[in-house]
Amino acid sequence: MSKESGQRKGKSAPKGGKKDYKKKFVKGNAPVKKKAAPKKATDSNEIRLNKYIANAGVCSRRDADVHIATGLVSVNGKVITEMGYKVKLEDEVRYDGARINPEPKTYVLLNKPKGFATTTSEHKGKTVMDLVANATSTRIKPIGRLGRNSTGLLLFTNDDKVVNRFTNSNKGVERLFHLELDKNLKLEDLKRIREGLRIEGNMVNVEEIDYVDNKKNEIGIKVKNTGNTILHTIFEYLKYELVRIDCVAIAHLTKKDLPRGHWKHLTVQEMNTLKMM
Repeated sequence: MSKESGQRKGKSAPKGGKKDYKKKFVKGNAPVKKKAAPKKATDSNEIRLNKYIANAGVCSRRDADVHIATGLVSVNGKVITEMGYKVKLEDEVRYDGARINPEPKTYVLLNKPKGFATTTSEHKGKTVMDLVANATSTRIKPIGRLGRNSTGLLLFTNDDKVVNRFTNSNKGVERLFHLELDKNLKLEDLKRIREGLRIEGNMVNVEEIDYVDNKKNEIGIKVKNTGNTILHTIFEYLKYELVRIDCVAIAHLTKKDLPRGHWKHLTVQEMNTLKMM
């Protein structure tokens, strides 16, 4: 056999004496692909600030971006100029100084029974929020207070303008209470309350007061305060005990067709009248 034929039958030697063929990858030794980084979880309760402003009816999203960039928008007291900034529904967002809300204005009237605290806290046992839990998905809150054992009308809303109207110390909104005392109210004390009392250096005034159906221990009294502390202040000062407190009217709103423990949404007419007060 010639030298040349021997080389043809054998494997040709690679250059440099080393293997020169490319390494083939099979399934068992294929390069491992890097796993994509998991996407950061987003809070479903968060929305972009420009959408929040648009939902509040202030302007379009595009215009909202302009207002944000020019420093007209603040969140929880801090001016925000960052595009794409996200907020939560419970944040306090203000446009040009005025607070805005992206949720539809909602007004719910409750005829409160005994045994429920007037609070939005979840650590106070049974509260009025439990009674209106199914009324709306918007974040409403009660205006003013009724004691746990007091009964009657309580208005809930997310409309800050209405809340401010109720809590305005100079204007306020009238509420009518039916009170039951532990003893008959003397006529002279009735007159003193009607004329105004000076208690601990402060004048305490009511809008109206009178006996109910000539029953001397049942009183109808109208005040503009949002709570019922004024009632306790007046009658404790005059040495009477309040046996029952029932709010029977808030401005033009009454308990008609609203059983104890039930709620209703205000009608369009009731809402319009409330806003014009």
